[in-house]
Amino acid sequence: MDFSLTFEQKALVEALTTFVEKELYPHEDIVEELRAVPPDIAQDIKQKAKEAGFIAMNMPAELGGGGLDYQTLAQVERVMGKPSTALSLLVKRPTKILLACKGDQIEEYLMPCIRGEKLDCFALTEPHAGSDARAIRTSARRDGNDWVINGVKQFISHADAADFIILNAVTGEDETPNGRRKRFTVFLVDRDTPGVTITPMKSICTRGYNPNMIYFEDVRVPNSKILGEEGNGFNFANDWLYSGRVMLAAHCTGRAERVFDMACDWAANRKAFGKTIGEFQGTGFKISDMAIDIRLALLMVQEAAWKMDEGTLTRHEASMVNLFASEMVGRVTDNAVQIFGGMGVMEDFPIQRFWRDARVERIWEGTSEIHRDVISRDILKQYRQ
Repeated sequence: MDFSLTFEQKALVEALTTFVEKELYPHEDIVEELRAVPPDIAQDIKQKAKEAGFIAMNMPAELGGGGLDYQTLAQVERVMGKPSTALSLLVKRPTKILLACKGDQIEEYLMPCIRGEKLDCFALTEPHAGSDARAIRTSARRDGNDWVINGVKQFISHADAADFIILNAVTGEDETPNGRRKRFTVFLVDRDTPGVTITPMKSICTRGYNPNMIYFEDVRVPNSKILGEEGNGFNFANDWLYSGRVMLAAHCTGRAERVFDMACDWAANRKAFGKTIGEFQGTGFKISDMAIDIRLALLMVQEAAWKMDEGTLTRHEASMVNLFASEMVGRVTDNAVQIFGGMGVMEDFPIQRFWRDARVERIWEGTSEIHRDVISRDILKQYRQ
């Protein structure tokens, strides 16, 4: 298979890179200091991204989106992984499960997201249900033509800035050959719906792109707020998780590339004992390891994106690329801190931010332990007699 970029892909990567370096990089320090993107800066970036045609690149062209395939989207995420996460996600790529919108939902939720007028957030994780997503307890009880929602969601990124919540809740139980199983349904819940309370959580990483608690207390929504059909919530979740894991890997690869460039520049110019520190094996070997790690991650991302376009990506393959890339960016940023020495942990230098931000990549979109469990279980299935 040939993973070389087409002329169109190269042009997009170059244009997006120029946009990121000009419009996003200059604001990273203020976002880090304030733990938020100032509203005027956020609005300016959104408007410029919209004018440049960078909004909703992952959505179908016939609906006004970019219509990009997964291989091209992986290159987009690779570029968008380089700036601050909070700034990167102002160039919005809406959650693709919104394509299941129907009827009035299309103009109320889907199209405003594609036009960059509304922002969504996806709410699955709960205090008692992180990696074990099927353990969620947030429930929706039918009451006439309405549903009454009660429960708590946790670690919901960008909920404080979102216009509405894509909520996965339990709507009953079904009898299965393996016993009774929860039935999951996805709802579209406006953040200003009575009974919804959003409380920010403080994180040491990805400042400005903050996790939140969402509390639902007797939140009443009409039946028309169900996305898709009642009971198919986990089908949506799985679709979201597969693409999310590959794109996270692309994001990590781009972040690692930026850190690698900074580390190489430092190693090639910083002198000690009469020569550059890159000439010492202790540093040079780190550079070699970082380069190999990044190359392998990129190849895994490209193959996984190609398989997504082909419709052949398996669950454990999605876990493989997520696991490797998320741990890779951790190794790369840790080596970068060591190469920069004391300056690597100074707040005046961005290396410490990349190091902190890299840590969460091994947790969200599935922990390293969960991915290893998925990979081993799926592989061993074929050996069981």
